[in-house]
Amino acid sequence: MKDLFIKRFGYYKMLGDQSFEQLSEEEIFWQFNEESNSIAVVVKHIAGNMLSRWTNFLTEDGEKTWRNRDEEFLNTFKTKAEVLEYWEQGWKCLFHAMDQITEENLYATIYIRNEAHSVIDAVFRQLAHYPYHIGQIVYIAKMIKSNDWKTLSIARNKSGDFNAVMKTRFS
Repeated sequence: MKDLFIKRFGYYKMLGDQSFEQLSEEEIFWQFNEESNSIAVVVKHIAGNMLSRWTNFLTEDGEKTWRNRDEEFLNTFKTKAEVLEYWEQGWKCLFHAMDQITEENLYATIYIRNEAHSVIDAVFRQLAHYPYHIGQIVYIAKMIKSNDWKTLSIARNKSGDFNAVMKTRFS
């Protein structure tokens, strides 16, 4: 089961990584308006959540006392490198936690904000949360790059070609 979790989380990490590769230093900090989040801020929130949820997740509440969620929505990064370093730190924590999941603890009770969850439910909860925000990252990046955007999925008007390749690959 944990291999499937790692595979799914890895796919979403890849979407973020490939979006970042297309963005300049300035673009990662771009905001549509004062009320919207930059990609840097979205990364700060995702990684902050990962660090809180997955550090000692089997023995400690997933909402750590040291986490300041509200502060995650204020940009404190100065460079794209800092953003990417924090992104990687969050994913490293998450993947380390996934390595700790076993068939024996899959249904063990853990807590997030004092609410009981099974380990599998906590994973599913985050498999809904992180892709939601990674979709925001991809959407913002796509808006920024406009016609220079390199698609991360099936290219527009190329579904038939993609399906034909998949058919031969898995036949």
